[in-house]
Amino acid sequence: MRVSTSEAAAELFWVAFRSLPRDRRQAVVARLMQERQFREDVIDLSILRERRDEPTRPLASYLARRKKAR
Repeated sequence: MRVSTSEAAAELFWVAFRSLPRDRRQAVVARLMQERQFREDVIDLSILRERRDEPTRPLASYLARRKKAR
């Protein structure tokens, strides 16, 4: 299996992060969360994971229902 450069870099950073003491890991996460775009991405991913087992519906159906509600 061939690993991409991006995947290899991500693995390297992950291993380095995991090797830090807990207080330093928390400091890194706190710093990351100061970045608005990163924070929004984390929130979006969390919501997606939390709702992944919910039933889906076609976009057209949602839009039609929304239009009727107006």
